[in-house]
Amino acid sequence: MIDRSPHAAHVKQLADGAFGYVQPDGSWFINNCGFLDADGHAVLIDTCATERRTRALLSAVGDTAGPVTTLINTHHHGDHTNGNYLVAGATVVGHRKTREALLADGIQRYEGVFSDSDWGKLELRVPDLVFDDTVTIYAGQTRIDLIHPGHAAHTTNDILVWLPEQRLLYAGDLVFNGGSPFALMGSVAGWRAALNVIRELDPAVILPGHGPVCGLEAVDTVDDYLEFVQRAAETGKAAGRSPLEQAKATDPGRFAELTEQERLAGNLHRAYAELDGGQWGAPLDLVAPLKDMLAWNGGPIRCFS
Repeated sequence: MIDRSPHAAHVKQLADGAFGYVQPDGSWFINNCGFLDADGHAVLIDTCATERRTRALLSAVGDTAGPVTTLINTHHHGDHTNGNYLVAGATVVGHRKTREALLADGIQRYEGVFSDSDWGKLELRVPDLVFDDTVTIYAGQTRIDLIHPGHAAHTTNDILVWLPEQRLLYAGDLVFNGGSPFALMGSVAGWRAALNVIRELDPAVILPGHGPVCGLEAVDTVDDYLEFVQRAAETGKAAGRSPLEQAKATDPGRFAELTEQERLAGNLHRAYAELDGGQWGAPLDLVAPLKDMLAWNGGPIRCFS
């Protein structure tokens, strides 16, 4: 049995003064966070989906690096932002579109889509300091470059948190390690282009948004999966199949080992829209893709948050 409880999370040192907070098993709403020791206070990268998980995160950060004074959000999804409100006194930094998306959407619990979630008490808190392209901040003497790829990828507002001196990348959900990438709210093609930004940085160590610490081999797997989605979409469109029909007809091949297989149905909705000429990251009605994911799964999706 896999222990997916908050107690299973562990702190892993990734470089001098830089840490990952890794939550097994990286499935729906179980994300990774990062933090930096800035001489008695901490810079935190993302919070968690639930109250109890974020409280456990903050306890671990406090024990290792002290109180959080700066919080960076890698994108707007709730598994990375729902706990923002618990980081009292910290300045929250994020992309301009992260702030806009959170204000527009609020706290999302996806009632009827996921089962077994224990959200606890949640309050909306959005970034205080926003940027559009890149910005540099410091944790003590450690330089941190925040980089938006310039277009939609996993979402419209992903940022990379890059420590150039340590060659350490906090990738957010631009990298999944062991789980199926999910492009419904971003762009399949744009995500593939964003992966080239990561390759150009040439990190030695990557903390993915979900799954174990990894290297560039995980970037290649994400790219290969997204190409697989594009090819499946081309086949489905040519055969006149709906995204759900194509998802059911597609042999996952070597990607069968990835978790969250139902994401293929959602990803195909985005890939179909791009084949029809849709812009990267253009808004989609999420009702049909979510219904297709439920149909593929045969009911509500198990969530261990």
